[in-house]
Amino acid sequence: MSARTKARKRALDILFQADVRGDEPRTILAAEAKRAASEPAREASWLYAREIVDGVIDNRDAIDEQITTFAKDWSLARMPAVDRALLRIGVWELLYNDEVPAGVAIDEAVELAKEFSTDDSGSFVHGVLARVARS
Repeated sequence: MSARTKARKRALDILFQADVRGDEPRTILAAEAKRAASEPAREASWLYAREIVDGVIDNRDAIDEQITTFAKDWSLARMPAVDRALLRIGVWELLYNDEVPAGVAIDEAVELAKEFSTDDSGSFVHGVLARVARS
């Protein structure tokens, strides 16, 4: 598994925890930063995970607007928390990170959805992110 794939998984964990617990993502991020400092082997994935989470936090309103616009007949509140977090990561990568090709951002989010969410989540995440990428 690549460092970026691990980073996306870590970012998913942070955003999911914050969402489910009702905590601020920065609170969870700070706790993870402490843990990462004591585990040098995780440093490569930690740096990109932090960049993702910071990017999602900084651009959350615009990201959520994109998700709401392109998630046909689904409100953010109605989505599973994992899907919501994955879509936020995917939209951030599509719109705010020029280093990641759109296909990679979409594929990575879909694979994580298949692994951690519902049976239909992979196709749902793919559809929303593909529409965002085309816009």
